[in-house]
Amino acid sequence: MHQQALTLNPHVPTFSYGTRVSHPLFIHNPRLRIPLLKTSCVVKGSHVKVGCRSNGVEVNVKDNKCCVFSNGFVGEKVVDVATLGNLCVDVVLSVPKLPPLGFDDRKEYMEQLAKTPPDKKYWEAGGNCNMAIAAARLGLRCNVIGHIGNEIYGKFLLDVLRDEGINVIGMREEDDTINTLSRSEYETLLCWVLVDPLQRHGFCSRADFSKEPAFAWMKTLSDEVKSNIQKSKVLFCNGYGFDELPAGLISCALEYAVEVNTSIFFDPGPKGKSLAVGTPDEQDALAKLLRFSDVLLLTSEEAESITGLRNPIAAGKELLSKGVRTKWVIIKMGSKGSVLITRSSISCAPSFKVNVMDTVGCGDSFVAAIAYGYIHNMPLVHTLTIANAVGAATATGCGAGRNVARLQEVVRLIKESNLNEDDNFWNKLLEESSNKEDIKILSKTTVNGTKNRFFNLVNLQKVVGEVLHKLEASLADGVLSS
Repeated sequence: MHQQALTLNPHVPTFSYGTRVSHPLFIHNPRLRIPLLKTSCVVKGSHVKVGCRSNGVEVNVKDNKCCVFSNGFVGEKVVDVATLGNLCVDVVLSVPKLPPLGFDDRKEYMEQLAKTPPDKKYWEAGGNCNMAIAAARLGLRCNVIGHIGNEIYGKFLLDVLRDEGINVIGMREEDDTINTLSRSEYETLLCWVLVDPLQRHGFCSRADFSKEPAFAWMKTLSDEVKSNIQKSKVLFCNGYGFDELPAGLISCALEYAVEVNTSIFFDPGPKGKSLAVGTPDEQDALAKLLRFSDVLLLTSEEAESITGLRNPIAAGKELLSKGVRTKWVIIKMGSKGSVLITRSSISCAPSFKVNVMDTVGCGDSFVAAIAYGYIHNMPLVHTLTIANAVGAATATGCGAGRNVARLQEVVRLIKESNLNEDDNFWNKLLEESSNKEDIKILSKTTVNGTKNRFFNLVNLQKVVGEVLHKLEASLADGVLSS
């Protein structure tokens, strides 16, 4: 155990900012090229046209009945956050060495692991359960939408989620399709999380060894699923959802969320690279998610691979300029902190220094806190501050699932206010930004609103006081999981 600034992403930019790299995904893959809003992709009246052309390159979004969005829905949003897919059980094991890289050897390795179910003490809720648990512990009302099997792992996962006060909305076909499936196709997805003596992590699941998603049999959204998307303020999707659900089904969920005015959060994660060169349906779904999400969350490395821009802020602006509904782009920059970019402002927050035990689940917890700030309409720097604190508090535990941050730990960390400031880093990062932009950065400076050459300094203690008032009210209301 050691004290360091939390690293949500091992890629920390140390290069010369502003340089465009030579291999952005959207330049090499015309199907995924995001159009500028000034092209024929227009929001007009109550409908959004999806088929677009930019600089002579067509953005292929398949024609289907879901592709025209009616944005006139007004209804009661009684659920704060719903997650889509990626419900799995993590089996966390210490191993002498990480699994082999070769496909056949790796598959054989996993099959050997799966022969005997490991002791229940090694099981943990994983995937989008991490985000939902972290959000519930912040006091948000949460549903998870996805498939959980009826075997021992599925029953375990249901118990964990219900203990955290999270509702489970099952996805399944309404016909007799299930009767023709093998047992394994309907079982809860397991992810083996393997930790070697150097605390390095390796991951494998049955989804790694199939060209089809784990639940390829799932073809339609049930009325219950649609109803829950409609009732939710935020629908969260991540790249790992494609391991479980067919890309076409994810597209339909996205399109329905737009139709009923549910905000969409999307974090492509490491899967973004493979989806960008995946099947036509995967590329189509990825393009829609990048264009029609309200909030995009990426690491600096992921943002660079999509846009070709090494400067995280420039990459965020690029994604904003080519989005249809995009309001926020959030770039996670590892131990340096995070940035939230809108069309008119840039908000920055350095990370907190903590005793790091395990970084698994930190990114999921971070997303939960961003949703908290978004739903409560908090100032942007305040939102980043809470998100950095929740991610850092999760890193002080071991593993994800029930080990993600509890609200008391987040409050304690914010009170300590051990900020990892690096003026040189932020000056270099922001030096290319326009003087016309509203740029704010969280700082230990004693005078709120102090302006240096590049940005306005937001006083840490002022933010801490306002954030703690909000979080401690949640504690007093008894929303914290026991």
